[in-house]
Amino acid sequence: MAPVLELRGITKRFPGVLANDHINLTLDKGQIHALLGENGAGKTTLMNILYGLYQPDEGEIFVKGEKLQVHSPTDAITAGIGMVHQHFMLIPVFTVTENVMLGDETTVAGEVLDRKAAAEKIRHISETFHLQVDPDAFVADLPVGVQQRVEIIKLLYREADILILDEPTAVLTPQEADELFGILEGLTEKGKSIIFISHKLREVAKIADQITVIRLGKVVGSTTPKNADENKLASMMVGRDVLLRVDKKPAKPGKTILEVKDLKVTDERHHLTVDGVSFEVKAGEILGVAGVQGNGQTELVEAVTGLRQPFSGTITFEGKDITEFGPRAITELGSAHIPEDRQRDGLVLSYPIADNMVLNTYYQKPFAKGVLLQEKTILETANQLVKDFDVRTPSAMTHVGNLSGGNQQKVIVARELSRPLKLVVASQPTRGLDVGSIEYIHKQLIDRRDKGAAVLLVSSELDEIMQLSDRIAVMFRGRIIDIVEAKDVDKRQVGLLMAGVRGEKKADGKKRK
Repeated sequence: MAPVLELRGITKRFPGVLANDHINLTLDKGQIHALLGENGAGKTTLMNILYGLYQPDEGEIFVKGEKLQVHSPTDAITAGIGMVHQHFMLIPVFTVTENVMLGDETTVAGEVLDRKAAAEKIRHISETFHLQVDPDAFVADLPVGVQQRVEIIKLLYREADILILDEPTAVLTPQEADELFGILEGLTEKGKSIIFISHKLREVAKIADQITVIRLGKVVGSTTPKNADENKLASMMVGRDVLLRVDKKPAKPGKTILEVKDLKVTDERHHLTVDGVSFEVKAGEILGVAGVQGNGQTELVEAVTGLRQPFSGTITFEGKDITEFGPRAITELGSAHIPEDRQRDGLVLSYPIADNMVLNTYYQKPFAKGVLLQEKTILETANQLVKDFDVRTPSAMTHVGNLSGGNQQKVIVARELSRPLKLVVASQPTRGLDVGSIEYIHKQLIDRRDKGAAVLLVSSELDEIMQLSDRIAVMFRGRIIDIVEAKDVDKRQVGLLMAGVRGEKKADGKKRK
């Protein structure tokens, strides 16, 4: 029986980069085939070729044994191939039904959209594949995990048999990721076949039937979860042994750099999302903030970095009240910010990498002389940072919007951690990064700590919190319900705190059932 999908010798060249180098890949019916590799390894390029967004320079594509010419996404969809991109392709102000039927509109009387028929089809798909989505809900009101379900429904609505998921857990909480895995297993049980693009070793080992590893555009091996542990997969990805655990010495806390007292912060809808939070971060330590996404961490970080004005409370930096300071004033005090949403808050996507490297210092020497930018100095600095932080790009003048998500994150980290610092505020600093890059960034954060900076780390990755933090503050429903020494707790205890369970009682004082 022929594979559902076969790629033979796929090759793609860009100026200065061989993105895909004669790649072979097969996908069987009902299989989850994981495509594993570092950022910039060529995974997304390969899938963009399969989906018709790029044209290969060499190679052939076969679907169910027949050669397929994929000139556009329309050709791919017609052949039963669908793709969920890393950054969702949804219109927030549209309903689920309107988003799903966009481009495949059902009409009555020739011109009137038949939303009712589309909604009924969506309900049927939701029930069949256990996707639980309200067709009438507005996308803007949906959690990220549910938005991803909408993207999957879009493919099933168009009767896709082959589903490509590009870094599907990059923006999901651990709980949402587990829900997604259940959905994917349900899809394969009903005959769908899935290509799962990822760099997360544990997820790949958990969900995949087959694993193909790509490094620098080439297939370096294919294996199964039974035949490869995380260390072997990491070595295949990076081409060297990778330290999967953080190696750090005990902290030597000094004076208090950041202090937050009774902080209350509201969101855009004026809902109280940070409710009376107090903590301090000392020089030479990492305070990790753990919690399920959506418990006030985003608004807390925005308040501390000057992006959002608190409702009440105080924020001090080395004893100086900065509660009403803006981002530039806080940055000039010696603060770095790695934002949660790299595209919205960390980069100007239409600017070159070089300009993004100096977004917060462009007006200072040596990058400016009066009102004139010193473009040669900016480019030289960017070239060095690209090298130091291993940003995979043909040039520092490449628009940052053309980089993979992981390489975009590296640009931010390079910019923020390459200057003298007293405070580092890192929110989801390794989201979307591969194991080699995670290892490097973890070392950078530990290095800043050891050089005397205070580090406030916010992460939904519990392993990251446990390994990097010296102390852990757990947020639940806008409050810090406990601050514990990292060495005195295990993952299970912190996980219970994240769920609002403190001791044998819940955070609201009610006994556990």
